[in-house]
Amino acid sequence: MKRATRWTLWAGLLVVLGVGLSLGAEWLRGLSFVVRAAGLEGFVPRAVAEFQHSPFETSELRVPTRHGDVRARLYRPRDVRGHTVVLTSGVHAGGIDEPRLVKLAQDLATGGQWVLTPEPPDLLRYEITPRIPDVIEDAALWVLGREELSPQGKVDLFGISFSGGLSVVAAGRPALRDKVSSTLSFGGHGDLPRVLSFLCSGVLPDGSRLAPHDYGVVIILLNVADRLVPAEQVESLRQGILTFLRASHQTQHDGALAERTFAEARALQGRMPEPASTLMGYVNTRNVAVLGPLLLPFVQSFAADPSMSPARSPPPSSPVYLLHGAGDTVIPAMESVLLADVLRPHTQVHQLSTPLISHAEVDGKAGALDMVRMVGFWANLLDE
Repeated sequence: MKRATRWTLWAGLLVVLGVGLSLGAEWLRGLSFVVRAAGLEGFVPRAVAEFQHSPFETSELRVPTRHGDVRARLYRPRDVRGHTVVLTSGVHAGGIDEPRLVKLAQDLATGGQWVLTPEPPDLLRYEITPRIPDVIEDAALWVLGREELSPQGKVDLFGISFSGGLSVVAAGRPALRDKVSSTLSFGGHGDLPRVLSFLCSGVLPDGSRLAPHDYGVVIILLNVADRLVPAEQVESLRQGILTFLRASHQTQHDGALAERTFAEARALQGRMPEPASTLMGYVNTRNVAVLGPLLLPFVQSFAADPSMSPARSPPPSSPVYLLHGAGDTVIPAMESVLLADVLRPHTQVHQLSTPLISHAEVDGKAGALDMVRMVGFWANLLDE
């Protein structure tokens, strides 16, 4: 997090700490979580972060699902508070080892919650499919079948990015309908065709425009490559795209390695026949303006299955929490607003769009009021 952002959050912390001391333990627990998530440093933040602090252990396991056993990690706190969280990552090859997912799981476990992070194989391949909510549902049922993990017969479903919306889908299914305490969609979608159309066009549902992030368009191309190039070129194009995506992730921790991997992606482009080479060129140059319109005709059919969109699926009866970065260019914050409107006739909805986060991570400048709202959001969620 940038230094200016940390100073802004530090100032907000002092205001929220005063509010929390007057409102009680629930607010202090929410504040403690937010401070841990933001990584604030100093004596006061450390003291706040250690409120109801619990050591935890982790274990690796395999969880059975209707699509086969999946890898998972279980975070086990010594001092248990709240329900077990089934936490699912976004579309990322890192899976349950992705650093931001690990950090969120650790922050929750430090606060006293058991956390299970299942690894749907489709997410590792950057594929968004109806199998993902199946895996989330089956992982939750696995938790519910173990008294140690669910002594009250309840579970929480938390999902990041596209898994946020798919966690809402899973929470509304008959097998889980009365067994989910709360669901969190962190930067998630409401309607998948609508989001994919935005990524290709930059046009929001209200007709306004926002420049979409190239990451989302590249993932769409990966999923529909077989509809744009001859069969014999599909695999090489997908390998090139995966190489580019790997380099994009590497920029977060090793710039030199990322540059070498980007160079590898450009070299792969040079060995591809047409039209794969041209499409890979759009990827390497992040040419959303050209690539988006080429992909737009395919998004409606690719995302047609209603089980990939919470706005098109049976709604949960338990509370739903929708948290979004106000300036998110991968899944626009308007998705949470529109999904909240769909869900409110059926259940309690808490929706917050905030400049404190970007796309599913703390990374933004905001004032004390934004900090108060963020802490209030998490305080309510962790108290469910």
